[in-house]
Parts: sequence; C-alpha cells; structure tokens
Amino acid sequence: MKVTLIQHTPEPEKLIAAAAKLCYSHVGTEDIMEGLEPQKTDKFLGMLMDLGHESPIEHVSFTFAVEGISRVLTHQLVRHRIGCSYSQQSQRYVKLEQFEYIIPPEIEKVPLAKEIFIKAMEEDQRTYNKLVEVLYKEHFDRLIAAGKPEKQAKSAAEKSSIEDARYVFPNACETKIVFTMTARALMNFFKHRCCNRAQWEIREMSEEMLRQVKAVAPTLFKNAGPNCLEGPCPEGAMSCGKIASVREKFKSL
Repeated sequence: MKVTLIQHTPEPEKLIAAAAKLCYSHVGTEDIMEGLEPQKTDKFLGMLMDLGHESPIEHVSFTFAVEGISRVLTHQLVRHRIGCSYSQQSQRYVKLEQFEYIIPPEIEKVPLAKEIFIKAMEEDQRTYNKLVEVLYKEHFDRLIAAGKPEKQAKSAAEKSSIEDARYVFPNACETKIVFTMTARALMNFFKHRCCNRAQWEIREMSEEMLRQVKAVAPTLFKNAGPNCLEGPCPEGAMSCGKIASVREKFKSL
C-alpha cells in the first residue's frame, strides 16, 4: 500500500483560524488574515478543536493518491460521501493484462490458504483473458459487418469486451484512487476507520493518512483518531477492550 498526500489547502490552520475569527470578533473581511502569526493561530485553533467547533474546518481540504489497495477497501471508502470526492482507476477503460491483487494477512500466513488463494487469482486472470478474446472477436466481426472502419471497430470491440469481462475479477483486485476530503470529513473518517474494529486494510490506510495530515496541520488534527480517544468506546459489547493502548498509540502517532 502506498498512501501519498499529494495536495492540500495552503496554510490550512491559518485559513481556519481566519474563518473562525470572523465568528468571534468585529473584524471585517479584509482584515481576517491579519495578526495571525503562528503562535496565535496555534492557540486559537487549539481552542476550537477542544471545543469541538468543527464548521470552520470545512474550509480546508486534503487530497490523497493511494495505490496497492483492494476493491474491498474502496467499496468501504466511497461510503464516506459528505465533503468527499473520488477518482478511481476504471476496469471499464483499462485492460488488465495481468491484474495485481491484495493477499489478506490471515491468508498470507497460512501456506495452504495462500496457495489456494493465488490459484484462484491466476484462474480469474485466465478466465478474463479468454472472455476478452472471445468477446473481442464477436464484437469486431459484428462491427465490421455493420460497415465500421477497421481501426474504429478494433477500439470499440476492445472496450466492449473488457467492460463485460471485468465481472470475473475478485474484490482482491488491486486498484488506485485519488480522493479529496475536507478536514471535517477527515475527522469523521478517522473516528470510524482508525478504530480497532475497522477492517484491517482501511484501518492501515487511515492511520497512514492521519500521520501525514498531522505533519501538515498538527493542531488541527491533534484530537483526531478513533472515537475512544475522547470518551468511552461507542461499540458497547463489541468493543476491542483496549482503550488504554489505543490512546497511547495515537498519542505518539
């Protein structure tokens, strides 16, 4: 898995402080960026985060590029809809000559399970290749018979063939995605996906995302992480029961 913070709002903490400043003072819009030296910004933003005043943090956003993840992960990721935008590699337009796949750790550590898993992946690739071949010929012949130029027929036939052949690919199929979240959306994302009960792959990604945004905006994300950092675990009887170690972990993240 490779997680990269590729872009973010410039000076995110200063911008949030400026927006919040308008809420708490008589300052005019032309002056809201004035007087916000780092120490004052840090103090003011720290107060906002401790109070849980989150609406001003929607003014900044963070964009990540992630690869080496499965479609299991992205099916979960795109459920986060408010304040989020996604662009994912398309299996409809990109022909996968040899698809990569993610092996879950619990399968990786059991030799027989890993062997069975890899055989299933290899069979999926062979089936995909065969389907593309069969469908391509069917579409190409039909298009030529309909009077389409050869170059156009080839392009259209390939697109149609991979569009349907992709249905044989598994959830383990590796994918790439670029996504943008506002800081408020990220806070919510971290609460759910940094939790020990989150699925292992998206939890791993979310923890790395948190490390990277903390490097850019440490005060903004000082309280970010799973719900249990600030209060009791909301999972009730399904809690992991490790609040103390979780809090220690995220304190040094």
